[in-house]
Amino acid sequence: MQAVSVMKGLLLEELGHIVRTSSKLIAQISPEHRDYRPRDNMRSLLELAQHLVSIPSVDLLILREQGEPEIRRMEAEVNQDSAAEPLSAWMDRGLQDLKAYMEGLSEEDFLYKSTKPFYLEHGSVQAKWLIEIVTHAQHHRAQLFNYMKELGYKVNMFDLY
Repeated sequence: MQAVSVMKGLLLEELGHIVRTSSKLIAQISPEHRDYRPRDNMRSLLELAQHLVSIPSVDLLILREQGEPEIRRMEAEVNQDSAAEPLSAWMDRGLQDLKAYMEGLSEEDFLYKSTKPFYLEHGSVQAKWLIEIVTHAQHHRAQLFNYMKELGYKVNMFDLY
């Protein structure tokens, strides 16, 4: 089952890439743009960055079946930071903790161990959760990129690769 380890490694590698490129984008944000909100029903640029950087840590809490109070506490901690360096540090720490968790799973647990989040009636296996975490981070990185494009930042596809 070496293929399972290879796939897990590729997903973690991709998440690491998303973390690095997200941090580079966040580092470009000027303080005067933090409150930018494309529409009233959308997050501000700062709120989006805070949500993006919290994904690895928050999703690890969900993998460990922590309840809503623990998750809201983590989100509140992240939301206290607004500067690029501490925000990027949150995402990097979350990535390292998530990697340690995933790498510590046996192939059997990675494929078949199911955990249930507080907000759903059913659980998902760890492999599916890792795919979800990667796509969730990818989605919000793309949103961040689009916000920055709308604000006139000189970002392009090379900032994503």
